Amino acid sequence: MSSAVIVVAGVLLEGGRVLLTQRKKGAHLEGLWELPGGKIDPDEDPRDALARELREEIGVEVDVGAPVEITSWRYPEKRVLLLFFEVTRKPGSPEPTIIDVADVIWASRDDLERLQFPPADVSVVERIKQRM
Repeated sequence: MSSAVIVVAGVLLEGGRVLLTQRKKGAHLEGLWELPGGKIDPDEDPRDALARELREEIGVEVDVGAPVEITSWRYPEKRVLLLFFEVTRKPGSPEPTIIDVADVIWASRDDLERLQFPPADVSVVERIKQRM
């Protein structure tokens, strides 16, 4: 059995909305919405990886806080271990923009009810809805 892919994602709440990104065409689970983040490089600290991924994918600078949830999921083609962290935008950080994602939105609780998420994200999305 192959080892799990380790992924980090950020829970960024501002003004009663949570930041979401949409997976690009051709990507695993393309078109689904998710909390922004990505894979950890070998020997990379998870918090450093999350800050790097948000900078690379949506152009924001963040401070990474406490873990929110750790979960694992087995897809037919791979296993993933997901580490979700609270994040806040650093002062002066620009608004999120589309760099290496299909789309980026500030989602309301109603949006979370209607959008489609990867199965591995459903648990943390439910926790976020309770906080909104």
